Amino acid sequence: MPLDIPAHQLQMTVLMTPDTANFSGKVHGGSLLKYLDQVAYACASRYAGRYVVTMSVDQVLFKQPIKVGELVTFLASVNHTGRTSMEVGIKVVAEDIQQQVVRHVNSCYFTMVAVDEAGVPTPVVPFVPETPLELRRHAAAEMRRSMRREIQEKFSAAAHAQAGGKA
Repeated sequence: MPLDIPAHQLQMTVLMTPDTANFSGKVHGGSLLKYLDQVAYACASRYAGRYVVTMSVDQVLFKQPIKVGELVTFLASVNHTGRTSMEVGIKVVAEDIQQQVVRHVNSCYFTMVAVDEAGVPTPVVPFVPETPLELRRHAAAEMRRSMRREIQEKFSAAAHAQAGGKA
């Protein structure tokens, strides 16, 4: 493993260039989302040892704008695994190199699914949290998973009722 980073974690740093920004010199949210998806993919596929696809994105919170010229570091970690899925939490930190100021600018959670060569979901090795931080992240991931399922059930029930109870 490079830099002794565990297989369930990944760190990536990118310099924000003008092609990622709008006319005011701030990075587009869409540009950041593209990087986030790439980081989630890299972290999950590294952990699973296979190709993964994005299933969902939760709680993308843009806390502060990122400016052109800042270094942006993505800190990713597999927080939880299901049978074929993995929750990847990503913390985004922006660094103003000249001012030497570091800010937490974004956090989010991606659910990635491991797939085989035919695109069929395939099992992943269960993630076993060991440190207090991993245990806390794991418990929070279970809560988010439960909330996602509850919302999905409510939407399904509402759609069923709206269709007049017909499938």
